[in-house]
Amino acid sequence: MAEAEPLRPIELQPQPKTVQELAAIDGKEVPERYIHKADNNGGGALDAPFPVLDVPTVDLQLLASSSSGGEELEKLRSALSSCGCIQAINHGITSAFLDTLQEVARQFFALPSEEKKKYSREIGSIEGYGNDMILSEHQILDWTDRLYLILSPEDKRMLKFWPENPESFRRILHEYSMKLPAILEVLLKAMARSLNLEENQFLRQYGDRATMQARFNFYPICPRPDLVLGVKPHADGSAITLLLQDKEVKGLQVLKDDQWFNVPIVPQALLINVGDQLEIMTNGIFKSPVHRVLTNSEKERITLAVFCLPHPDQEIQPVEELINETNPRLYKKVKDYVSLFFQYYQQGRKPIEAALL
Repeated sequence: MAEAEPLRPIELQPQPKTVQELAAIDGKEVPERYIHKADNNGGGALDAPFPVLDVPTVDLQLLASSSSGGEELEKLRSALSSCGCIQAINHGITSAFLDTLQEVARQFFALPSEEKKKYSREIGSIEGYGNDMILSEHQILDWTDRLYLILSPEDKRMLKFWPENPESFRRILHEYSMKLPAILEVLLKAMARSLNLEENQFLRQYGDRATMQARFNFYPICPRPDLVLGVKPHADGSAITLLLQDKEVKGLQVLKDDQWFNVPIVPQALLINVGDQLEIMTNGIFKSPVHRVLTNSEKERITLAVFCLPHPDQEIQPVEELINETNPRLYKKVKDYVSLFFQYYQQGRKPIEAALL
């Protein structure tokens, strides 16, 4: 992949209406472009009962302590090599602050359409307010509106997309962005130690020119949750993703052992999952989980995902110490991984397959 010309998303047309507008126009039907047939919804009926995924709760304060974190390290390693995600507690961000962050997101999505569209993304770009890029005539669309913003590096922020209404939005999101690097460092060091590697091994590959992208997700009430997905099945193209879940409304599912599981809500925890780029670094030991989002016929749902991404020029490859006769090398050396991601995602393909040897 590093040697090939990267694929760039070519948007065929703008989406004329947001999902929120569609939901307000007709409360009983959904357009054909949003309907998933049985053979392309990720497997099985969308309205079937699903088991609950046992996502381990991991204490980040214990992980940060090299003297007292042995049990937490083992819990981390086990979780990331099986389901690929953890519920992170004691992460250093207060409950009151997280509540405020969720509230300003809720206030933004409750604004009139004309106000939100001041921050609309441009064709061919993900940043700003809007919904799916239309990359294929046959593309099935997600029942969600999004606000994508680059958090870091700060000099890459495009403030024209950062809402000024509600008034505190920019300040609160900036404060959140300042709290995340410390969490990320604890995680990457602990992940390395859990695999008996020198603790900076993943940090070095992650690099000092990395990007953090925020994606606020708004899932309007959907009249046909049996036919429509909030987000189609995919794995993340990040190194690590940090998700602040809706405190009250479930919807996230993870695919494990060919079975979909509901992800529980742990109030004030950050749900943290491995992305494809860390799966590559660990030579497949840590799993980048395939996940999707269900829709809800009774309640709206709002979440905030932050994607932690190595710089496009940063080369990513399996750590040599993790390769041996028992565990042969699985992945090539790659860079600019994210350039493939959206193209593959909208086609329902797994980008990480392009990195396989």
